[in-house]
Amino acid sequence: LRMQRKKWDPPRCKVTRKIPFIPTEQELDSLIAGCGKKTATFLQLLKETGMRAGEANSLSWTDLDLQKRILILNTPEKNGNPRVFNLSIKLVQMLSLLPKKNAKIFANVTRSSLESGFYMSRKRLSSKLQNPRLKRISFHTFRHWKATTLYHETKDPLYVKEFLGHKKLDTTLL
Repeated sequence: LRMQRKKWDPPRCKVTRKIPFIPTEQELDSLIAGCGKKTATFLQLLKETGMRAGEANSLSWTDLDLQKRILILNTPEKNGNPRVFNLSIKLVQMLSLLPKKNAKIFANVTRSSLESGFYMSRKRLSSKLQNPRLKRISFHTFRHWKATTLYHETKDPLYVKEFLGHKKLDTTLL
């Protein structure tokens, strides 16, 4: 454009923010219970840690200490901070039942295959339980639920920021 001495005015995009959907804990638990073993473990991990789905899918067995019930996330997404999580006995039992044939916990499972299985289970459960709200739950909804629950428990946005691995408080406040 400069070479031809022309100008271009890029279009302006205005993003409208929406309040995220926050389901009840009972709705999340019913979804977890209605999924297969691997998907249920994945969802329970998202619920307890508030991880992004990509972070959870990239975890390896070396990141996990079943005896101490600790999980270390050293490969955060979106340039986030590394984090350490304490796991519940329930989640440790679910993880210990998974096959350890690969270096990764959720071995040879792509995020899209996890999502498609989850979406089919979610649709089936929504119909079976007569709860259309279940159809609004995605992997990222678990992260929003955890952040909201933590804030209501602690009233400390800095704690929530550190727990989620955000670099800036502004990101958490959104």
